[in-house]
Amino acid sequence: MALQLEPQIAPQTETSPDSTAMGLSRGKRARPLFDPPIVRRAALDSFIKLNPVTLAKNPVMFVVEVGAVLTTALMIKTLATGGAGFGFEFQIAAWLWFTVLFANFAEAMAEGRGKAQADSLRKTKTSAEAKKLAPNGKVEVVPAATLRKGDVCLCEPNDVIPGDGDVIEGIASVDESVITGESAPVIRESGGDRSAVTGGTKVLSDYIKVQITSNPGETFLDRMIALVEGAQRQKTPNEIALNIMIAGLTLIFLLAVVTLAPFAQYSVDAAKAGSVPTVIVLVSLLVCLIPTTIGGLLSAIGIAGMDRVMQHNVLAMSGKAVEAAGDVNTLLLDKTGTITLGNRQAVAFIPAEGIFDSDLADAAQLSSLADETPEGRSIVVLAKEKYGLRGREIAEGHA
Repeated sequence: MALQLEPQIAPQTETSPDSTAMGLSRGKRARPLFDPPIVRRAALDSFIKLNPVTLAKNPVMFVVEVGAVLTTALMIKTLATGGAGFGFEFQIAAWLWFTVLFANFAEAMAEGRGKAQADSLRKTKTSAEAKKLAPNGKVEVVPAATLRKGDVCLCEPNDVIPGDGDVIEGIASVDESVITGESAPVIRESGGDRSAVTGGTKVLSDYIKVQITSNPGETFLDRMIALVEGAQRQKTPNEIALNIMIAGLTLIFLLAVVTLAPFAQYSVDAAKAGSVPTVIVLVSLLVCLIPTTIGGLLSAIGIAGMDRVMQHNVLAMSGKAVEAAGDVNTLLLDKTGTITLGNRQAVAFIPAEGIFDSDLADAAQLSSLADETPEGRSIVVLAKEKYGLRGREIAEGHA
């Protein structure tokens, strides 16, 4: 015998102020492609990323930057000596610098979207206040960012818990939906395995005293900010393989272009005609041959993928996880409240062979009379609607 239950899918609603805490939102967050604050930060970061130590991690763009520096030096020499060809050299140098800066800008834009959301979390985190308890029991309102491990705070209804800690006194109903996705409040009390609380969650009723167990920078929210900023980003196997391939191609084309100068000199000397290509022409040829576009945008693509899922409140631990998710076609969730309202409803009684439907309904209703869960109440209602069985006292049931 079995009962068939169906979950009710939570409707898509706008996020209300009460459903968020410490800047965390359960709704989708999307920013314009060229958000002015992000563009300004990316423009500055694109110049900071010109540091050779940073750019050396990308061999293709490092070669382009070396070529840009060499071309610029030769252009300045031509300008100082008054030689011919300054206009051509200026154009090549400008295009090479633009290529490097554009690649840096694309990567900085992808990183900037994550940093902007991290800044939003950090700003709300630092603006939160805590009711710190002094040794004499006096309550002092202080910024949550000033709390240290061992401090004790008082949390009353509608207060946001200022940091990770353990309940040392009291019992309260806590809304942890912004952290766990669970729609139903949970009970947190001192002692036992229900004493741990997370910063950013909200107290709904009663009061608790929380002893902080982590210093600033070590909380759950701080780790979340670090993930959003991409601090833990790891290259995927495909990205590593592609990096090796484009680095190999860059080395091959570099050797090929370097050998052109002596071969050209030999040909000119033998034929007594023609001219040897200049260094700037050879640099231009090298940049055209190597996979500049792929090398410049590869890291930006990986970061953009992590940012895309982050807009849906999903934290990608690494680019490898995003890549693996591309092969997922079935997702199993073991938490009621993530996508449902947590009130599964009974829709049918399925009796075993030789058992009447009415007998099953009667037994199921009797076993569910004292069940206060949505599932238990729905069984009682279903038995009443389909078989006319009225609710009664348990003592009235059959022995």
